[in-house]
Amino acid sequence: MSSQISSNLVPSHDGNTSKENRHLANFRPSFWGDIFLSSTSEMEMDAGTQQEYEELKQEVRRMLVANMDKSSQKLHIIDAVQRLGVAYHFEKEIEDALEIIYHHHCNHIEIDGDDLYTTAVRFRLLREHGFDVHCETFNKFKDQKGNFKESLIGDVKGMLELYEAAHLQLHGENILEEALSFTTFHLKLVETTVDYPLSTQIANALKRPLRKSLPRLIARSYISIYEAYGTQDENLMKFAKLDFKILQHLHKMEINKINRWWKGLDVATNFPFIRDRCVECYFWMLGVYFEPHYAIARTFATKVICLISILDDIYDAYGTYEELEIFTKAIQRWDTNCIDQLPDYMKLWYSETLNVYKDMEDLMSKEGKSYRVQVAVEAMKRQSQVYYVEAKWLHENYIPTMEEYMPIALISCGYWNLTISSF
Repeated sequence: MSSQISSNLVPSHDGNTSKENRHLANFRPSFWGDIFLSSTSEMEMDAGTQQEYEELKQEVRRMLVANMDKSSQKLHIIDAVQRLGVAYHFEKEIEDALEIIYHHHCNHIEIDGDDLYTTAVRFRLLREHGFDVHCETFNKFKDQKGNFKESLIGDVKGMLELYEAAHLQLHGENILEEALSFTTFHLKLVETTVDYPLSTQIANALKRPLRKSLPRLIARSYISIYEAYGTQDENLMKFAKLDFKILQHLHKMEINKINRWWKGLDVATNFPFIRDRCVECYFWMLGVYFEPHYAIARTFATKVICLISILDDIYDAYGTYEELEIFTKAIQRWDTNCIDQLPDYMKLWYSETLNVYKDMEDLMSKEGKSYRVQVAVEAMKRQSQVYYVEAKWLHENYIPTMEEYMPIALISCGYWNLTISSF
């Protein structure tokens, strides 16, 4: 990647070249205030609790690998383990169990679980885990006219599972599109007529189906639902509650540290024009990976999102065109010697960004993976380049063609940078 802004990075167009006013957006302040700055110490489990935690984990593992008379029983256990948010402990056991279920299903060895509920759960779990399952399995629930049978309306739990399965449809799978319309319509009708916890489960699904929700939100909600049904496995229930508590404390510690870093930048004073969304940025990363072993990556990626957010607002909401030109060139050089030539509000972003990437490089060097950070640095450089392209278009009052815009937009949206930083 060029160390300078190439003159042909943006085609030259006639337009306004006079000095621009700053485009202040007047973003609302952070909703959270200092709520996450309260002291949070590391959670220490006593020996008894630690032993119970490990014993419960082993009990759940034994349940997942145990032979069962009906594969539908295993499906329902896997479904519960996933919804309760503890599947990350048992990835191999779940994959092995689903491999057997898939083999039986493909070879018609399966003799149980032909009802709508089990068929939909099996389809969803297998497709979620990458198995090649076909939507034609739902044809048996249609009548001679090609419509879903009216008798299905009385099977509310089955309809709910069909609704969840339909969200995994691929392009051209019309039967799943029909299933989504059918189940959505009828679930809305019964949502307020069925008892708790099914009513809550339906309401949650209609608002945020499993495919479109976040694992920790699903777990928090389903812990209460699973317990309320009264048919739960006690060991699984206890383990899920304890695991949720442990992870919740870990996540609170992480956001506490990140928030202290953020407050150390004195955003309100140094960047009064930006969106103060540090907490939201961390929450987004929890949606990518919440597991404990991704703690370092989660923290680094959150800081990168926060820095990108500031960078975006510098280019969109504050920096003058002349300042942005100098700024973009400095980012391409990635050198502390460039700091003095920058306006004061840019200096802090520049120095802190270099510090964040240097800290990560030092950490990754211990694992022999420092090269990964250099790739992330190049992604941040490219991020600034495309922001500059957009700023130049604005400065010149130029409306790009779709062919010009899309390659820039695909990078300026940030996914490319964040994906690289996450790994």
